[in-house]
Formats: sequence, C-alpha cells, structure tokens
Amino acid sequence: MQAPLEILQEFWHYDSFRPLQEEIINTVLAGKDTLALMPTGGGKSICFQVPAMAMDGVCIVITPLVALMKDQVEQLKRRGIKAAAIYSGMHRNEIDYTFDNFVYGDYKFLYVSPERLLTEIMQVRTKLMRVCLLVIDEAHCISQWGYDFRPPYLKIPEFRKFIPNAPVIALTATATKEAQQDIVQKLELKNVQVFQQSFARPNISYSAFCEESKERKLFDILQKVQGSAIVYARSRKRTKEIADWLNRSRISSDFYHAGLTNQERFKKQDAWIKNQNRVIVATNAFGMGIDKPDVRVVIHLDLPENLEAYYQEAGRAGRDGKKSYAVILYFKGDLEDISKQIEQKYPPIENLRRVYQALANYYKLAVGGENFESYDFDFQEFISTFGLVAHETHNALKKLEDEGLIQLSDSYYSPSKLIFKMDNHELYKFQIKTPSYDKFTKVLLRMYGGDLFTSYTTISESAIAKNFFAQVSEIENMLDYLQQVGVVTYQKQKNKPQLTFLTARQDANNLSINIIEMNRRKKKDIEKAINVVKYAQEDRRCRMQFLQEYFDEYTNATCGICDNCLKQKKKETEADVPIEIYTKYRQKILEIVPANISQIVDYQYFNNKSYATEVIRRMIENEELWYSELGILQKK
Repeated sequence: MQAPLEILQEFWHYDSFRPLQEEIINTVLAGKDTLALMPTGGGKSICFQVPAMAMDGVCIVITPLVALMKDQVEQLKRRGIKAAAIYSGMHRNEIDYTFDNFVYGDYKFLYVSPERLLTEIMQVRTKLMRVCLLVIDEAHCISQWGYDFRPPYLKIPEFRKFIPNAPVIALTATATKEAQQDIVQKLELKNVQVFQQSFARPNISYSAFCEESKERKLFDILQKVQGSAIVYARSRKRTKEIADWLNRSRISSDFYHAGLTNQERFKKQDAWIKNQNRVIVATNAFGMGIDKPDVRVVIHLDLPENLEAYYQEAGRAGRDGKKSYAVILYFKGDLEDISKQIEQKYPPIENLRRVYQALANYYKLAVGGENFESYDFDFQEFISTFGLVAHETHNALKKLEDEGLIQLSDSYYSPSKLIFKMDNHELYKFQIKTPSYDKFTKVLLRMYGGDLFTSYTTISESAIAKNFFAQVSEIENMLDYLQQVGVVTYQKQKNKPQLTFLTARQDANNLSINIIEMNRRKKKDIEKAINVVKYAQEDRRCRMQFLQEYFDEYTNATCGICDNCLKQKKKETEADVPIEIYTKYRQKILEIVPANISQIVDYQYFNNKSYATEVIRRMIENEELWYSELGILQKK
C-alpha cells in the first residue's frame, strides 16, 4: 500500500498535510467509522480521497448537489484520477455504462446523490463492486437539526447493508453538538472517531453593518479591500443588477446563479477563478467545492437563513491564510423578511395534499402505483390545468421533494429564458419592418413585461403557445428566428423537466409526512433565524467568539480583528479628555496649524501631551484637520 503522504505529493503536489488531516486518514485506513468536522477550506476532500487512493476498490461518495459532484469529478480527472458521477437527467444507457466502469473497470470515485441509493440498478451494481469506503459529504443534511435537512439521507443506513465491510467517513463544515449526535445516530456509526477543528478563523475579520444604502457601503468596501471578492444576493435578478452596477462603477464583475446553463456557469466561474473578473455576485448556489484560496472579502447583501450557512459562505474568504473580511449588510426591513422566508419554506399541509393530489390526477395515477416512474413535467401547464398559484405550488413541490415523495430533475430549475437585445425604440422599428412578428412580440411583452429589456426572464413556451393560439414547436421556431435576426437572446431549456415519484402513489389525505416533525423543524429554523438577527445586531461581543459558541466551542479568547473587537480597542486607547480641556486644546490647535503633529504636541501650552494627541486624532476623524502631501496638519 502506498503511503498517504506519497499519494498527497504525487497527485496533489502538497508537501505535507494540514492539521488533523493525517489523523483522520489513518483512522479511515484502520477501518473505523469517522466523523470529521472541518471549517470551509479546511481540506475535507483530502481526508477521504487520499485514503481511498491507498485502498483497493471503489470509493462511493454521497453528496447532495449535482454541481458539487461535477466539480469534484473534474478536479479528480485533472489529477489523473478516474472518477464519475451519476445524477438525474442522465440517459439510462449512460448510467449503465458508468456503472460498468466501476464494476469491471478501474474507476475509483463514484459520486451519487442520496436519492440514487435505493434504486434497483444502484443496489444490484453495488453488490458487484468491491467498495472500500463510503463517504457522506455534507453530513449535516442527515440531521433534523442541521440547516439543510434532506430526508433521502436517512436511506443511507439501509444502503450500508450492501457494503457491510466498508468503513464510513461523514464530513461537514458546520454542525452543533446536537447535530453531531444526530448524525452519528442516524448513520448508525459504530465506535465512531470524531475529529473537530476549531471553528475559529483567525485571519477573517467579521463585520455587520445596518445600512440604508447597501450599494454605497458595498462600493466603499470594495474600494478599501482590494482583491478577489464574492457578493451574495438572495435573488437571481439582483445578482445581475448588482454586477451591472459594479461594472458601471468600474469594478469588474459578473453574476452567477442556478438558472444559468452549465456552460454559462462554468465560463463565469472560470473567469473569476482566473481573476479576469474581480467580483462574482451570486446566489448561494455558488461556492461549494470552488477551490480559490485568494478571496479577500465575502459580502452578504441579505441576511442568511442561519449561521451554519453563513459560516460556510463567509469561510470562502482567506483560504490562503491571509487577512480577509466577511461582511453582512442589512437594513431593518431585512429582519422581518427572514421570518417570512421561513413561513414560505413550510407550506400548510393542506397545500401539500392539494398539489400532490393534482400531480396524481395530472398523470392519472392510481393509489399504490409504481414508484421511481418519471414523467415529463410542464410547470406552467400543470398550474393552469388545476388553477394553482405559481409561487405556492413551487414551494409545495420543493417540500414534497424534501420529504422524499418526489424528485424534480435539474432542468426544472433551469427553464427557458429570454431577453430583448433591442430597446423599445429599436423594437418598434423591427415591428414596423416585420409586421408578421408584431403580434407575437406584443404577446411576449404583455406576458412578461418590461423585465424582458433589463434581465433574462424565465418563460414558458407552452404558456406563450396558449396565449398566441399556436403549437409549442411553432413558438420555439419563432423565438429561434428572433434570436437569429438579433432581436432577442433565447436560452432554450436543454431537456424536458422530469418529475419522479420516489414512493408508490399515496392517498393525498394520508401522505407519509410527519407533521409533528415538520413543525419541530420549522420551530428550529425560526430559532436559527433569531440567532442570525442577534449576530447581525450584536455591537459589543467578539463576532468570532459568538460564532464559536453557536457551534458549542467555548473560549475566552477574542479575535481582535472583527468590527466589535476593533471598536473596543479604540475605546480602550482613547484618552478620556474632559470637555473643557478638549474645547481649549481644540481652539489652540486651530490657531497653531499648519504644523506637523510633533510641533503641536510639544507646544508649551499643552500640559498633557496624551490629551493633545487625542484631540488631534478626533479632529482628523471629524475632518476638521487633514494631512498635506508633506505630512503637515492643516485646517479644512
């Protein structure tokens, strides 16, 4: 067996392991179940990839995001390591071929989602493989107390029966003690070895500012902190708006969200990693698995839902160990919005039953019908058929997916998009010149409004077809033509969205949803949101200490570099100058200048030199004095 350090040097070109990595690797190689908690950027992937390379057989990696799977597979391939992923949307023949590479070939790392585990083909092929290690990435997803609970993760212990001799390593960046215990229990880890790095990130300065104009503060921060930056915004539309505004302000930026095509996302991500763009403005779809060590600042323009997510996202700054910044910008209205978002995340059970019954009627499924059956799914047609409200239905579908009843393919989250390349005046000239398209463009504008001129807008070809009294194929041809002549940019949905029933069709009145458990999770999410608000509004306590204690790591040490620590330092260094002395010294200083600071402080009038120094500092801060290029203090 090749030594772990030799593998690290050969494939990763690192000279040595980071703290805890070697201990974790040796525990895995000893065949013990392991739970590793390491902050974002702490090198979690090395902890399972290196030991797997030292072992004979296949390493199965369970991870929740397709983007994360693809990114890690590509990284392994670049290192000359054979890896592949299986995810929804792949053709059955492609899935079959991929499995063959692991059963009969020499492929090493197989990435799958938790939903894939109990499919028949996965179970049959796994029995034929020699599996050396099972990896559960983002293990907090199995815990009902984690911030991203995913019910399909609960299937993992059942899947372990097919590979009883393979040790398990579960990894996460963020888990409270409560969540850690839940992970061990739900995964049924035996004699588990737990490793935990400190949650302290001594090179990151954390701050939070209540601002009326977030954009102005954002611009100021990016002016003061040079280098690569991530700006997180909640909505897809806002990412583009902020990126466009920054570009107009001569700060090179681009936007990123899950609604872009894979090709677009890769292109934007790659340009940012190569520093062709300084700033990436993104939704939280961005960042997981991204290996960029020199991010100097991460700025949140909206409050995150919980501190676990915030810690992960903020932790993408300063992976190279150099001084970096993590900033939250908020205004008072944001504190109320965070509660509304949680309410939307948990639709009433009546809504879930109504949408599930509508799905059953839509596909004409009888109770007890086959599970793992997939169907084409047109969201717009579905809601119009049953008179459902779009955003309520979307939230209900997401909850049914979270509860493990259905699965939506990636293309559901990447619908067709459209934007006009012309302004109103140019479009009018086109309509006059091409009367056959006049009515069609008017239908588009009536349906989707002025947003078509400013940002990529999600469209439904079937909904347009109904409004235009045409076939969907005719609408697609007309949109293609408008793109060819330069009127629009049309991003057509790559594949038809698929909806898969993960269980046999149930009676909608008796859905297998634990309502008591769902309400407990909602209550927990509300508690987490309250902690985010407390963190944002905290104006005295060390922010790093606040985060550490949230993750049950108690310490008397303060970071010394967060906004609150710096304010405290400033107070401690300020001399307590009596008001009458301050007034006298200020007046005398205004008479003396221009002069350099030492001449002023040494002036015989000032009996207390420390008072004089403090008065000068405050006058500079209040912009009553300023330094000339020669270092001379002058009046404003």
